[in-house]
Amino acid sequence: MEIFRSASPEETESVALRFAERLGPGSVVALTGPLGAGKTAFVKGIAARFGAASVTSPTYTLVNHYDGSVPVYHFDVYRIEDPDDETRLWIDEYLFGDGVCVIEWADNIADMLPEGAVRVEISKDPAMGENFREIKIC
Repeated sequence: MEIFRSASPEETESVALRFAERLGPGSVVALTGPLGAGKTAFVKGIAARFGAASVTSPTYTLVNHYDGSVPVYHFDVYRIEDPDDETRLWIDEYLFGDGVCVIEWADNIADMLPEGAVRVEISKDPAMGENFREIKIC
C-alpha cells in the first residue's frame, strides 16, 4: 500500500498523474471516499496522463469517455445499488475493454470488479485542514 497526502485539488491531481504512469489499456481503478473527497480531481490527473481534458463528473450519465492516447472511461456508480443483468453487461464491456476504467463509488459494484483492479481510497481529515486528503493506493 502507498499513502500520499494532499493539501489541494491540484496536489490530488498531481498524485493521480504520477500514479497513472503505471496504467494502460485494460487497467481498472476503483475509487472510494466520501462526497467531496476529491475522486473527480483524482480522475482529472489520470485523464491528463493520457492527454484527455475536460473531465466532469458523470453523476447523471454513469460514464464519460475521454479520448487520449488511451481512452479513459470515467464511471460514477453512486446511483447503482444492485446492478441488474443488463447493467452488468454494458459495464463489463468497459471493464474488459481496451481503455482505462476509473470508477467512483466502486464499492457499489465491488462484485463486478476484475481481480486486478487497483483500489484507491481518498479520505478527508478536517482537523488537518479543509483541503487535506489522504490517498491510499492498494
